[in-house]
Amino acid sequence: MNKNEFVEELKKLNINVTNKMLEDLEIYKNFLQEYNKHTNLTAITNDEDIYLKHFYDSLTIVKAIDLSKVNNLLDIGTGAGFPGMVIKIIYPNIKVTLLDSNNKKIKFIEELATKLNIDVELIHSRVEDYAKNNLNKFDIVTSRAVANLRVLTELSLPLVKVNGYFIALKGNIASELNDAKSTIAILNSEIEDIINFDLYHDNGQRNIIKIKKNRENTLKDLRPYDKIIKKPLQKLNK
Repeated sequence: MNKNEFVEELKKLNINVTNKMLEDLEIYKNFLQEYNKHTNLTAITNDEDIYLKHFYDSLTIVKAIDLSKVNNLLDIGTGAGFPGMVIKIIYPNIKVTLLDSNNKKIKFIEELATKLNIDVELIHSRVEDYAKNNLNKFDIVTSRAVANLRVLTELSLPLVKVNGYFIALKGNIASELNDAKSTIAILNSEIEDIINFDLYHDNGQRNIIKIKKNRENTLKDLRPYDKIIKKPLQKLNK
């Protein structure tokens, strides 16, 4: 996907980008390529793939939510800033928090944010630790292909406000969805929508899972990561 194709495909998502946004994304792309030569951030490094598989793919979240109505958003496992940093560039009025346990990736985003003069909150932490002091805080929590959907759901939902959404951006979810459904129900949330589509020019299947949170979480709802991995919630409730 070249830059012109990127702009045209965004129009189909009802996203109109300014010249400043395109300039920022070009700086982002160039800095990512330069930085990746000495620090492993991504295996996707050529221009067209960055525009398609990082920038455009990140913005497909608008298929599930109107970002113009969102006040704050948390991106879990943001890596080199996808989708959170891209969202911030295109929707500058959203307060965006980017969380990752890899400090090298947080350092990259910090340098990028300075380069672009963009204000984002950067958190170097594991999500289960961050959740202890940030329950029920965000309109939207999102994550792109970070972990198994069941695990990701239990980690993410406590951070979402009541009536807010956890939105997972995933590839193939056939093997993950049933396990995740039980966890979602136990956490008093519900799948509101699952959006399936093929990425531009048949570059792979994508699924967006939109999960609405229906009640507040307390510290009692938080479990250590090793228990989340080893013992699904549904097994605890049988």
